[in-house]
Amino acid sequence: MTILVVGTSCQSPKVSGETSAREVNFSNNWQFYLAAQASDSISEHINWRTLNVPHDWSIEGEFKKDHPADLGGGYLPGGLGWYKKTFTVEDANKMTIIHFDGVYMDSDVWINGHHVGNRPNGYIGFEYDLTPYIKYNGQENEILVKVDNSKQPNSRWYSGSGIYRNVWLKTIDKLHVDTWGTFITTPNVSTEQAETVLEINLKNEDAEAKEATVITSIYKGNVQVGTATASASINANDSKTIIQNITVENPQLWSVEHPEIYTAKTEVQVAGQTVDEYTTPFGIRTFEFDWNKGFLLNGEQVKIKGVCNHHDLGPLGSAVNTRALERQLQIMKDMGVNGIRTAHNPPTPELLELCDTMGFIVMDEMFDMWNNTKSPHDYANYWKEWHQKDLEDFIIRDRNHPSIFMWSVGNEIQEQWNEQGVTTAKELKAIVRNLDTTRPITVAMNPPVNMPNADVTTQFDVEKASLNPVAASGVLDLIGYNYAHNTFPFHQQNFPETPFIATETTSGLQTRGYYDKKSDTLKRWPVRWDLPFDGGNPGNTVSAYDQVSTPWGSTHEETWKIIKKYDFLSGMYIWTGFDYIGEPTPYVWPSRSSYFGIVDLAGFPKDVYYMYQSEWTDKDVLHIFPHWNWTEGETVDVWAYYNNADEVELFVNGTSQGIKKKEGDDLHVMWRIPFEAGTVKAVSRKDGQVVLEKELKTSGEAATVKLTADRQTITADGKDLSFITVDVVDADGNFVATAQNQLNFSIEGNGEIFAVGNGDPTNHESFKGKTHKALNGKCLVVVKSTDKAGIATLKVTSDGLQEATITVTTK
Repeated sequence: MTILVVGTSCQSPKVSGETSAREVNFSNNWQFYLAAQASDSISEHINWRTLNVPHDWSIEGEFKKDHPADLGGGYLPGGLGWYKKTFTVEDANKMTIIHFDGVYMDSDVWINGHHVGNRPNGYIGFEYDLTPYIKYNGQENEILVKVDNSKQPNSRWYSGSGIYRNVWLKTIDKLHVDTWGTFITTPNVSTEQAETVLEINLKNEDAEAKEATVITSIYKGNVQVGTATASASINANDSKTIIQNITVENPQLWSVEHPEIYTAKTEVQVAGQTVDEYTTPFGIRTFEFDWNKGFLLNGEQVKIKGVCNHHDLGPLGSAVNTRALERQLQIMKDMGVNGIRTAHNPPTPELLELCDTMGFIVMDEMFDMWNNTKSPHDYANYWKEWHQKDLEDFIIRDRNHPSIFMWSVGNEIQEQWNEQGVTTAKELKAIVRNLDTTRPITVAMNPPVNMPNADVTTQFDVEKASLNPVAASGVLDLIGYNYAHNTFPFHQQNFPETPFIATETTSGLQTRGYYDKKSDTLKRWPVRWDLPFDGGNPGNTVSAYDQVSTPWGSTHEETWKIIKKYDFLSGMYIWTGFDYIGEPTPYVWPSRSSYFGIVDLAGFPKDVYYMYQSEWTDKDVLHIFPHWNWTEGETVDVWAYYNNADEVELFVNGTSQGIKKKEGDDLHVMWRIPFEAGTVKAVSRKDGQVVLEKELKTSGEAATVKLTADRQTITADGKDLSFITVDVVDADGNFVATAQNQLNFSIEGNGEIFAVGNGDPTNHESFKGKTHKALNGKCLVVVKSTDKAGIATLKVTSDGLQEATITVTTK
């Protein structure tokens, strides 16, 4: 079976801070109150706090073992919060609409005392028409939002709490393009031309019929490359879909290397006057999921090298920040990642906009549960009433993004094991197909193949395997595998018509900078998913050698070796790109965040990052580890990840420890040598010529810190961020890889300390504090700009260390 799909577009983007005649960012100057208990009612006696949204009140709380969110929620508080804001509206002839990109969760909204709606789902965008209740002529209007995240636990990971995504106030003519009201497809694409088909949902909310002219022009940059005009008669309080066709000559195709974006500008005119404008960026591309060849983009075979990510931004919590999202994607791109799975919910719009422009293959996911709960108060409690509306809004909102190549309508759904799951899968597929026929549909199943005595160490026996009902039903366009990597080579035998995608893989575990004594011992922690874990290491650490995984998963090398071997395996999404708050497998308290990430919670890569970089990029890579601060005579395993070379030679204080070469399907080489203080150096060579050299030095005592900003000039908009890495170093500037110093932070000038962190899953210091302990020599400080241009100076002090400063310019 081959699934052939043609290009589509991305919706009109809402970049943080963007203003237009149609809508303005409505995120500043809200009043907030966190109720002492969920039964509290709103009153005039509440002490309101002024803040900007996006806002996550949970990240401001204390880590406590008895918080009802439990380990899944990172032991942080939920609760009930209130937000309010006053504003004025000048034009009584236009409509006023409030749009929320996401509120977690169970939100209610009032305008001037009138209740306008409730939305339980914390991840989907929604809006309300405020027009019937708006006061004009300079009178103040008050919007009030109740956010109820008090029923815990309601999630298997950290959700955050509050108006944690952007808010928009729309002022539009009564005749307008509806919300998410354009859909652009390109059913015929070649290098010579692309046919674009525009479906434009025009809405007339006036009491009179309207005669409209709709003009759409397509641009590449500032150059117009096509236009179309249509006329339409629209009755009062009615809507109509306008179809326009435009041919683009010599199209520049969207790809992961060159994510080319076009823009369609739609004008709605009445009697020659423009009453509405709607802009839709889009991309032109073709793709296939092929049973034999895997994934093909614009006719070329591309292996999907993806990661799953939860929505939190580490120390920033779940409050959306465009720069923080961009930084995460840049770190992934540098590793060689070309795919993102939005596990396990509708993502913030800004993430998809970035994936469109940066070039990622997105698996867009809607549900983590269907009818049956996984947590007592989760979305399954709202399923019957809300799932159709939420899924429809999800597809309509996201169906235009060129980065999205597949829909996932479920993750590890409990009903996958019975016929109820088949019935629900058919229903969900019909909903999606009614709105988008251009992308395949999958469900992330665990696993789609039932393995006898299923275990990652067991050789898979295809003769004894059986398929779960949803996988066997034929409903799905792609068979989504969560784990079960031993079954991957047998996919074509088990599913002789349906292509493959590894929706979730690996679940390797590491603590950045911590290493077990022996690196060649494979460990599965915990022993079983449903049994308490009573093993592990002191301090709830996990070795950063690629030697530990969950029992349902694998080490990073195990799964990648299989995926890379077979063309019919379209690719994989690793669990996970970044550590995330909550679900601290294999441990519980005092651990409060995950160990799954290839990159830690602060954004610092773990060593296995460089294995993927050596495999997934063309850049020269040579990475050796661990650090070189050990006890004299202690035996140390030294690993090297490398590429573009035949061999690596290791030296300790100038003495060769031998040459190592990868053999067979090896992805690293190793030396087991006694520690000797000084310098360890690795040299990679190709045809006898040096490719790269890397050194590790034994450091002295910690003396000061080295401060490095990812960007020292940022925008003075009150939102932009500079991520400053704090490295503890000795008097000679050598990194002290074992340092755990307590660091104190202060700032002067036009900036604020927005968050701090170190990547330690057991650290209970506040992410919003001004002090934090280094983890294995590193810490992170996030500086946010104010809305005034100038200089911000960050100072770092610590007992026994020389203080250090760094400046960030805001303009």
